[in-house]
Amino acid sequence: MKFVSATFSVVALLVGNQLGVAQGFVNLDFEDATIVFDPDYGPNAVYASAAIPGWTPTGFSGPTTVLYNTASAGGTSVSILDINGHPPALDGAFSVYLYGGGGEPAASISQTGLVPASTESILFKAHSGTGTLLVSLGGQNIPFSALSTGANYTSYGGNIPSELAGQSEQLTLSALAGENFWNIDDIQFSSSSVPEPSEFALGALGALLLGIRRRLRHR
Repeated sequence: MKFVSATFSVVALLVGNQLGVAQGFVNLDFEDATIVFDPDYGPNAVYASAAIPGWTPTGFSGPTTVLYNTASAGGTSVSILDINGHPPALDGAFSVYLYGGGGEPAASISQTGLVPASTESILFKAHSGTGTLLVSLGGQNIPFSALSTGANYTSYGGNIPSELAGQSEQLTLSALAGENFWNIDDIQFSSSSVPEPSEFALGALGALLLGIRRRLRHR
């Protein structure tokens, strides 16, 4: 019986490898970064596979190299930032900086992974100057809105179509071309939905009216 069970496990493992079992997303907080300089692209260039493992960048020199602690002077670039970067990492040791240069394709990072089956929304932290960030999953644009603010970032969230949960899909974050930059960190999938912006407005109005009412009572 043990021999049969062991044989079945080996066969199942081989079949799974041949079929390609979907893997979950990795390095969503960018803390797996290792800085390895690429001598072919100057003193501020590092290998993307080490700096942002799991992710594929678009910008600067294509999918193989990103910048370290700086951004391109004009062209599209993807950078890995630490606490000494310009700007510094948002949270923890590292974050990713997307700069959409003038007249070039969007600066983006993407990876394909298994969306958790319970997922209802995607959350992330970011600091931006001007311009637009696009978040897409499975080729579908994910509208997002500000949820709260921290010392040096804003927390954002957007609801994910239910048909994408439990599926292997490509996640892409893109800063469009132009004077457009976004410092991004702590991406995560959440099992809770994000309230619509109108719900936030109603909640804020309700809190304001409640505060006024309490003040009037204590006069």
